[in-house]
Amino acid sequence: MIREFRVALTVPDFEAALRFYRDALGLETRQQWQDAQGSGVILELPRATLELLDRPQTDAVDRIETGALQPGTLRLAVQVDALEPSLDALERAGALRLYPPVHTPWGHHNARLETPDFRPLTVFEPEGVVP
Repeated sequence: MIREFRVALTVPDFEAALRFYRDALGLETRQQWQDAQGSGVILELPRATLELLDRPQTDAVDRIETGALQPGTLRLAVQVDALEPSLDALERAGALRLYPPVHTPWGHHNARLETPDFRPLTVFEPEGVVP
């Protein structure tokens, strides 16, 4: 039934967000516009999943990744091939590394960042073979 699932983010600094999501994360531009009403862009995601967590599970993930409970109900997450080089590149693009990388019980090497538009971002590298 669904042909496309789109997430729309309102960002305080459009150009900084564009540099981060398009250039640093490498998302391809499908469509971009700028007119008297404002600017927008549609970026292609390579593969996406929707992860639904209840509050206790979210709290458990926060404790593992950050050592404490975190506010908010939205967290972005991206899988990378190599964690440390990816974290370095994302920091150069304006992300803030909030917590050091951790090894998770589910077999990932995770780090929590904050994007230039102030969203929590988990960057993860699977350890071993992931289906």
